[in-house]
Amino acid sequence: MSHQFGLLKERRFRPFFLTQFLGAFNDNVYKNALVVLLTFQSARYTSMSPGILVNLCAGIFILPFFLFSATAGQIADKYEKSRLIRFTKLLEIGIMVLAGFAFALESLALMLGCLFLMGSQSSLFGPVKYAILPQHLREDELIGGNAVVEAGTFLAILIGTLAGGVLISFDQGIVWVSVAVLLLALLGYLASRGIPLAPAASPGLRINWNPITETWRNFQFTRGNRTVFLSILGVSWFWFYGAVFLSQFPAYAKDVLGGNEHAVILLLAVFSVGIGVGSLLCERMSAGRVEIGLVPFGSIGLSLFALDLWWSSPAPGLFASPLPLGEVLAQAATWRVLIDLVGIGVFGGFFIVPLYALIQSRSEPAHRSRIIAGNNILNALFMVIAAGMGAGLLAAGFSVPQLFLVTAVLNAVVAIYIYTLVPEFLLRFIVWLLVHTGYRLRTEGIEHIPEQGPAVLVCNHVSFVDALVIMAASRRPVRFVMDHRIFRLPVLSFVFRESRAIPIAPAKEDPALTQRAFDTVADALAAGELVAIFPEGRITDTGELNPFRPGIRRIVERSPVPVVPMALRGLWGSFFSRKDGPAMSRPLRRGLFNRIELIVGSPVGTSEATPEMLQAHVAALRGDLR
Repeated sequence: MSHQFGLLKERRFRPFFLTQFLGAFNDNVYKNALVVLLTFQSARYTSMSPGILVNLCAGIFILPFFLFSATAGQIADKYEKSRLIRFTKLLEIGIMVLAGFAFALESLALMLGCLFLMGSQSSLFGPVKYAILPQHLREDELIGGNAVVEAGTFLAILIGTLAGGVLISFDQGIVWVSVAVLLLALLGYLASRGIPLAPAASPGLRINWNPITETWRNFQFTRGNRTVFLSILGVSWFWFYGAVFLSQFPAYAKDVLGGNEHAVILLLAVFSVGIGVGSLLCERMSAGRVEIGLVPFGSIGLSLFALDLWWSSPAPGLFASPLPLGEVLAQAATWRVLIDLVGIGVFGGFFIVPLYALIQSRSEPAHRSRIIAGNNILNALFMVIAAGMGAGLLAAGFSVPQLFLVTAVLNAVVAIYIYTLVPEFLLRFIVWLLVHTGYRLRTEGIEHIPEQGPAVLVCNHVSFVDALVIMAASRRPVRFVMDHRIFRLPVLSFVFRESRAIPIAPAKEDPALTQRAFDTVADALAAGELVAIFPEGRITDTGELNPFRPGIRRIVERSPVPVVPMALRGLWGSFFSRKDGPAMSRPLRRGLFNRIELIVGSPVGTSEATPEMLQAHVAALRGDLR
């Protein structure tokens, strides 16, 4: 976790983080101050009911995301991003000056107009916000960077919401709010001046100003990469899920817990803190890389804790009048509710951070901003649908806890559907679960695996899960050449099949399968993929290296690519090895988890890639050569 906080010391990240934090803070100060003002003093401005006004505010703020996100995505791809961010912050200053006049003139139309302009400014900033991170951060920093941004954003939302409600309640509250939002806008602009240059991704782009046709084009961009598109749907689903919960907190606090407005603040606080903690834990749990295996883990927690929230909630209407916060907290059921909300937030962080990082890392740089703009449009659409579903179910007689139950079940259905369409999510979850529950993996020299281009990985064969361990350690997908009998093992066959492993058989047993395997390897290397092979041809019975077979020579003679020697240590003698015996020649300390190591050596050229020389390299990495 210290690594991700270390980014806050870096000029390439800190100014952007402060800009984003202050912007989210300011948005919520103004929005909540306006909502509180219209809730308690609506008669000063209009004859409309407070409930209608509050929903009108929500609609006015979200409308610009539908109208302008497509154009904003084009602008973010066409122009240098740090300059564009400074421009949006200048717009924010102007909007906040106008908001001060709106408060002073007590003009409802102008207040709502400023809210619309704030939504417009946010829709312009959104595509830049997520597209700039991959330009300033390395791939192994994306998870940490996104985690800090998400945690900071929810903290800013929480503090801004509280500050807006408190400031507007003061004597001369309108003045306090006007000064605060203008000061925050000025600080945001000053922070933005430190953001380093981020060159335009597509400077020759011709902007299409028609929002309808460009929105459709953005969706076409998002659909160009199936995994990215389904990740965007996952992000949008999270905002649907979150919108259901956030919108029901006031009614839940009042009707179920029997609390007052302080109970609403408490629910919002623990939910936000949970998301922040979950986001920050992502880097540690994913070893600093984009680990989509956390996404299924997150979705499981989102459903389980929401189910328990429904199960543990007191009966609605049990309390006749609003109770002080102390009396609400004195109820045992309240603490279980708070634990459930923290759990939902933590697992929400596990769910959302890897998805954002995956979208950023796998999107085509030339139109990354437009893909993120498409994501923002879908996010807004899903939140509108969430509001409609919530209103419809409540009108049909559902209670708020029952609404949470419906959302939990829907979340499970959506998760299963997405993981069926893209098994890579479930595959990575299985691999992540294995390495983080049964073993404690340490890697050395992992940087020797090429970030791009073809290569052959050569490793000793110690257990039935060797391939899974290497998959967990590698930042890139790896295609394994493996014995066809291991390929067909129950349960593991799903993992190997979905990872596009290449089954092979001895030439004497099935020459046709052998030839197909070598042809597939050549095609994979020609396509720039990583291929891994266990040259011993079988799992060791003794823990010692078996002689390397000549298949590796046949591969590199046909496809002259770098060969990366690797060595696994610590798996011999484990449950998945052939024999329960001593560990390797240099035993490893055992603890709660079995400690295993993957040592990666420097790549060797084709001339050195003989079975004998590669066996010597692997033996040296194992520590066999004293």
